[in-house]
Amino acid sequence: MRRAIAVACLALLLAACRVDTSVDVTMHPDGTGVVTLTVLADKDVVAQAPGLADDLRYDDAVKAGWKVDGLTTTPDGGLKLVMHHDVASAAAATAVLQSINGHNGPLHDVVVNRVATSDHITTSLKGTLRVDGGLDAFADPDVLKAIGGAPYADNISAAHLKPTDAVTVKVTAHLPGSVTSASKDLTWSVPIDGTSADLAATGSLAQGSSSAWGIVSTVALVLLVLWVLAAVGFIVFVANARRARTLRR
Repeated sequence: MRRAIAVACLALLLAACRVDTSVDVTMHPDGTGVVTLTVLADKDVVAQAPGLADDLRYDDAVKAGWKVDGLTTTPDGGLKLVMHHDVASAAAATAVLQSINGHNGPLHDVVVNRVATSDHITTSLKGTLRVDGGLDAFADPDVLKAIGGAPYADNISAAHLKPTDAVTVKVTAHLPGSVTSASKDLTWSVPIDGTSADLAATGSLAQGSSSAWGIVSTVALVLLVLWVLAAVGFIVFVANARRARTLRR
């Protein structure tokens, strides 16, 4: 996609008080996964743009592989849009996250990596969270050129709000196995003021299949040893029996 899904939705929804966006990355042990995008606009946004639900277009997103789970009304009168993109590998997840980013953020150099050995599966998510250009990052360059600035910037300024009061972006990771990260809840907030935050998490999962095969191989070895002992014992028994018969004769 030419622009990030999150960026496009924010540009459409940034009409007044608050728009919260979350990017959820879920990876499974086999390397498949799903990237979920959720955009939540409060009731003030809906009040200032009553035709918002009908104006949203998903054609480009659907062509890019996204599935629209639905646009619903929240209990307080806001709108909630949920979209997801299935991925078949860590590389595919990286490509989807890069498509969300666009040129100015919020996901810079974000990479999903997976390494599988006979003992462990290691899945990592790394990158930098940063928004370049303030509210300008949440609009297509053609829009900025046409209107001469960020959409609704005057509205936010007149309401004496900071960009962080109007827009929030969060990233959440779900990785297989035991996860190590500086973020205890595996959720990171993207700075809107131009500063950066590190995105880093690693999950390590012991190979269940290798453990099972280890048990099977151990049992097989024990059975083999028992069979060898039984065979040797039987041979000795037969030899002794023949010797005894010979002596009797």
